[in-house]
Amino acid sequence: MNIGIVGLGLIGGSLGLDLRSLLEGEGLTEPLGESVLQGGRVLGVSRRQSTCERAIAMGAVDEASCSLSLMARADLVFICTPIGAIASTVEQLLEHLNPHAILTDVGSVKTPIVDIISPIRRNFVGGHPMAGTAYSGIDAAQFKLFVGRPYVITPTETTPPEATEVVVAIANLLGARVYQCSPMDHDRAVAWISHLPVMVSASLIAATATEENQDILDLAYQLASSGFRDTSRVGGGNPELGVMMAKYNREAVLKSLSNYRESLDKITLAIQQEDWETLEQYLTATQQGRSRFNC
Repeated sequence: MNIGIVGLGLIGGSLGLDLRSLLEGEGLTEPLGESVLQGGRVLGVSRRQSTCERAIAMGAVDEASCSLSLMARADLVFICTPIGAIASTVEQLLEHLNPHAILTDVGSVKTPIVDIISPIRRNFVGGHPMAGTAYSGIDAAQFKLFVGRPYVITPTETTPPEATEVVVAIANLLGARVYQCSPMDHDRAVAWISHLPVMVSASLIAATATEENQDILDLAYQLASSGFRDTSRVGGGNPELGVMMAKYNREAVLKSLSNYRESLDKITLAIQQEDWETLEQYLTATQQGRSRFNC
C-alpha cells in the first residue's frame, strides 16, 4: 500500500515517520496485519521544495513533491493542510487520484469538511487525530505522536464501510485510541475540550498582560511555573489553528464561551460577596468533575 500525505507539517510529518516504520514492518504497538499494509511507500506533497527535501532527509517520506500528481500512486491519502485549505486541496487533488484510493483528513472540525467532500468523493473518511504540540512545521514532527491519543473517525451513512475499516486499522496501528461518531457530535464535543480551552488560555495570557505596573508584570514573568505553564500552553500555540477552530466551528465555540462566561460570573459573584462557602462548593464540584475526563 502506498500512502500519500498532503501537507508536511507537525501532523503530516509525524504521520509519515510512523507510517514509514509501519510499511517497513517495524510496527509501533502491534503486528502489521497483511490485509492492512503490505509494503509500499510514503509519498508527500508540500507547497515548499525545501519542506519536501527536509521531509525526505529526516525520514518522514520516501518521496516528496510540490505537485499533487504524485498522489496518483497512492492507495490512501491523508490531507494534513490547515482546515481552511482542506476543501480546495481536495478539489485540486481529485483529478490525480486513483478512483479506488481512500481519502481522509486530519482537520479538527469535521461537519463543514465532510459536507463538502463526501458528495464529491465517495471513498472519503473524515478523521481527527487529537495530538499535537505547541510547535508547527516539519521540524516539529516526531515519532509516536499518536500513541495513546484519541483518533476520531466520522463516517456518514454513505461512507463505504471498507474505507472506514482501512482508516480505523491505520489509526489502531499508530497506537491511537480510536472513536467513531457523527461529524456534528465530534464538533460539539471538541468545542468543549479543545476549542474552548484555546480561547480561554489565550484570554488568560492577554489578561495577564494588562497589569499596569511593569515591575509587577516582570515579577509575574519570573514567578510563572507549572500552573501557568499548563493553563497557558494551548493559548500560546499556532494562531492560525485557533482562528480556524473558531471560524469553522463557530456555533459550538460561541455556545461553549457563553457557558464559560456564566461560570466565571458565578465565581466572580461569590468572591465579591465574600461567599466562601459557595466558592468552596463550586471548586469541590469542579475537583470531582475533572476526574471524569480521560486525560
